[in-house]
Amino acid sequence: MRLFIAEKPTLGRAIADALPKPHKKGDGFIETAQGDVVTWCIGHLLEQAEPDAYDGAFKQWRMEHLPIIPTQWQLVAKPKTKTQLTVIKRLIKQADCVVNAGDPDREGQLLVDEVIDFLGYPKTKPVQRCLISDLNPPAVRRALDKLRDNKEFVPLAVSALARSRADWLYGINMTRAYTLLGRKAGCSELLSVGRVQTPLLGLVVRRDLEIEAFVPKPFYEVLAHLLTDGNERFTAKWLPSEACLPWQDEEGRVLNRALADKVVSRINGQPAQVESVEEQARKQAAPLPYNLSSLQIDAAKRFGMDAKRVLDICQGLYERHKLITYPRSDSRYLPTDHFKRAEQVRGAIAATDPALAKAVSEADGKIRSKAWNDSKVDAHHAIIPTEKQGNPATLGADEAKLYGLIARQYLLQFYPLFEYNDSKVLLRIAGGLFQAKARRILKAGWKALLGVEEDDDEEKAGTLPALKEGEQLLCERGELQEKMTQPPKSFTDATLLAAMTGIARYVQDPEIRKTLRDTDGLGTEATRAGIIDLLFKRRFLVRQGKSIKATPTGRALVQALPASATLPDMTALWEQSLGQIAERHANYQQFMAPLTEQLHGLIDGARHDSGASFSALPSDTANASKRRFVRRKGAATSNSGSGRRNGTKRTASAA
Repeated sequence: MRLFIAEKPTLGRAIADALPKPHKKGDGFIETAQGDVVTWCIGHLLEQAEPDAYDGAFKQWRMEHLPIIPTQWQLVAKPKTKTQLTVIKRLIKQADCVVNAGDPDREGQLLVDEVIDFLGYPKTKPVQRCLISDLNPPAVRRALDKLRDNKEFVPLAVSALARSRADWLYGINMTRAYTLLGRKAGCSELLSVGRVQTPLLGLVVRRDLEIEAFVPKPFYEVLAHLLTDGNERFTAKWLPSEACLPWQDEEGRVLNRALADKVVSRINGQPAQVESVEEQARKQAAPLPYNLSSLQIDAAKRFGMDAKRVLDICQGLYERHKLITYPRSDSRYLPTDHFKRAEQVRGAIAATDPALAKAVSEADGKIRSKAWNDSKVDAHHAIIPTEKQGNPATLGADEAKLYGLIARQYLLQFYPLFEYNDSKVLLRIAGGLFQAKARRILKAGWKALLGVEEDDDEEKAGTLPALKEGEQLLCERGELQEKMTQPPKSFTDATLLAAMTGIARYVQDPEIRKTLRDTDGLGTEATRAGIIDLLFKRRFLVRQGKSIKATPTGRALVQALPASATLPDMTALWEQSLGQIAERHANYQQFMAPLTEQLHGLIDGARHDSGASFSALPSDTANASKRRFVRRKGAATSNSGSGRRNGTKRTASAA
């Protein structure tokens, strides 16, 4: 008997629907006509044991107990789903072969693998892997025809296991240490610390401090208004020379008005000589289909949706409506064999979102963008519409918005390149160098599908007259423009997500920054929304309109922690190392050993801290937090740094 173990009941039912009928439904499983059985987890059936499972003394939070480092890790059954674990235990004893049908990501891999191992399934018996990204029967049947040996995915599971244990170690120990430190200083808040949530909080705190410390300064730009022999007019901007460096800031802006005034007076009515003319024909390919983070960023910009809202809606579009593929994907590429089904997908888009019917009719099915690339697809692929034709009337307003966004991004793959000319002219006027730029669109291509509000500003820059090198023009007049330097902008949902996905920009150590790829980020596609949401639930972050700000408690925590715990450098390297484990370039011990050593130093630092940053908190904050902490203390150990996935607990401090 083959036993399929799905991650969730919806996936289990989808698998059963694709297997021979008639079916016999049992309590927590479905038996098919051929004798195969499909069962399911309900998210995580197992969780990391609490510290007091290793030593009863750890039930009390005491600094002298830290760091708590298990020598033999323990998993325990979650009380709420113990019945389903018992069902799987009975079925696995009868199985000749088990099929891991967890979600197609590293956590889905581990979630089912750990159940198989926990229940004592013999290692001599076969285990296969089923990767399903689309819950519609034809797609599920294709996945069932492509079962792979589960051993191929051992590195993925090891990566997830290392993450889970590292998060437990870091979250449990650091949360206890700094909660105890806060209490010593009069703050009774549960001070949750996590390897991802805390550096993310640190980004917001540092941005807030930059904004508060910012002092606006005037700076000056000079424009030359030019006239050609053919009476064509355009403007060029002054490019200060090296001699002007003493009067410029680090971004090259001129801070001395007298200098700018002098340039204006010097160029009035003077001849202008064209020094160089550059015109380059350029082509730009369509952006790739979405992964979860890029979808969340675009949805935040266009619709003001926060990351968790986007993920929740996408789960419904995937599980309930079956209109999109697996939403927690970190890939933006598609398998080449999908191209054969692209026509059916486009037809489904036209039926499900009539507003895109014209875009579908104008798409060129012969165009194959760079999105189709087998070498960049493994466990899962980009988020795209399925072949199912949905009824628009059954979709809620936000569901329709997100489906439309995903569908449009997919349709872009069947549109021609965006073609344009970039022009740049350098002119010399009274010894000063000036520059004029313009962009001329030749073929809109895929940009024809985008709204006007999404056009780049430089595309609206217009055109320049036809000019030749050496040509003499007239500078009719100079113009002084006074501007003010602007403070950094507060984080929003979109920019905070973008910071998480492109964390190298915020890494301070230049050597670490060099080692990070563009794709290295804080957290994973599956965890980022939960991490941001957790920081709001912990009352470390608050919204002010579209802006995201740190609360006094959040700021105090960041100021109390050592810099290494609040900067993304360490965590970005962790994420890179976890990726290397998944790709077979590193192993579990290489990741865990230095982490454990580092933890001793961090806890020792907390032990000798005075907690002064918490004593500065307003008394009403401390009193309110004390009441909350008393109510929550019983759950504080297990949830010290946890996020949630589909309502089930994630092991400590992925956040």
